[in-house]
This record gives sequence, structure tokens and C-alpha cells, in this order.
Amino acid sequence: MKRFRDEGIIEADISVLSPKAVGRPMTFIVEVELERERTDLLDEFRRSMLALDDVQQCYYVTGHTDFILIVTAADMAAYEEFSRQVFTDNPNIRRFHSNVVVNRVKSGLQVPL
Repeated sequence: MKRFRDEGIIEADISVLSPKAVGRPMTFIVEVELERERTDLLDEFRRSMLALDDVQQCYYVTGHTDFILIVTAADMAAYEEFSRQVFTDNPNIRRFHSNVVVNRVKSGLQVPL
């Protein structure tokens, strides 16, 4: 394990918390399309996502959208407020599409060896 850490194979040791147990039972998968994809604006969006505790994962992707986010919230009202502040009020976001997770079938960060 020490060698894996030293070689950067292990990036972090984490504890997986139950979202429901910590008062954040709702999960959303959000597709975000930016208005402009200039390097400075992409970097600004990345930095803003890193600073938000509600955003659990953020992926810069190819395809019809620019970013895929995994977001948790206490309830729909909390997510609505989050989306208003983060997406609706951001002039560089062309559109966003939210998917509400009904049932977390599989969730993990492990990589098969």
C-alpha cells in the first residue's frame, strides 16, 4: 500500500458516507453546456465547481454537453436554489439539464486491478 501511495497509484483514502444519513438524500446528474469555451472561462467554471461542496464530481466531457456533474442536496428546494445561483445566474452557461436519481444502484470510485 505504501508503494502504491508513493507511486501515485492510490490518490486518496476516503470514507464513503450515506447521503441520507448526513441529510443529503437527493442526488442529481447535471449536464452543463457553456456559452463560450474559451480557456479562461473553462478554467473559471472548473474552479467554481471545485469550491462547491454540493458538487461531488465534475467531469469535462466530449459530446453534446461540456460538463457532467454529480450534485447532492437536502431536497428539491435546496437544489432549486443551488441551480439558480450556480447555473441560471451564470452568463456563460447556455443551458443545463438535471436528472434526478431515483435509486442509487451502484456508486463507487474503485478502479479494477
